[in-house]
Amino acid sequence: MAETEIRMERRNRPGTKSLEFYHWPEEMFEEMDSTLAVQQYIQQMIRKDFTAVDEILKAPDSQDEGVWKYEHLRQFCMELNGIAVKLQNECHPESCTQMTATDQWIFLCAAHKTPKECPAIDYTRHTLDGAACLLNSNKYFPSRISIKESSVAKLGSVCRRVYRIFSHAFFHHRVLFDEFENETYLCRRFTEFVMKYNLMSKEILIVPILEESDSNNISSLPSESEA
Repeated sequence: MAETEIRMERRNRPGTKSLEFYHWPEEMFEEMDSTLAVQQYIQQMIRKDFTAVDEILKAPDSQDEGVWKYEHLRQFCMELNGIAVKLQNECHPESCTQMTATDQWIFLCAAHKTPKECPAIDYTRHTLDGAACLLNSNKYFPSRISIKESSVAKLGSVCRRVYRIFSHAFFHHRVLFDEFENETYLCRRFTEFVMKYNLMSKEILIVPILEESDSNNISSLPSESEA
């Protein structure tokens, strides 16, 4: 008599308590039979230990690098919505009239026909909305399995823009930033990610989140940066 294969259903059913979310055994990447396997694997690694940044960023053998970078950036943008929600409680258009990081960086918002200044909270919303539109674009990213090099090349500009959310939170909402970072390690993971794949130059990584960062990172900076 042939054995019947039993597949575990990996989903949080309606009514599941938050403390009981994701209560299923880990799955090997090679066993993930889905077009969303890379996303599922990354999220599994984060749930396992969000502080294990090196392990989270380590791609499985033979994994396409373009897809790996794309899926990580999607995940970063999803998690950044968490800090965006927290910022709404104290980052008001009246108090944060510009998207700044210290008094030396002013960022222009690319969501407008001509890039212009925006209140920081609006810049945050516009940037995450724009990133979501691009990363979900059927024109540039029609597949989650294979991505054209010309589309992968667009990831760097998304990284630069969303990083400004970290910068503003760190320099102008430090308590909020520290609380969020202690819960997620998101800025640390993002910084190591963009450095590992050369998606941003080290000179503009102005949040001193890594041990090798020092005060030189926030000196001699330009007065304004376009989107």
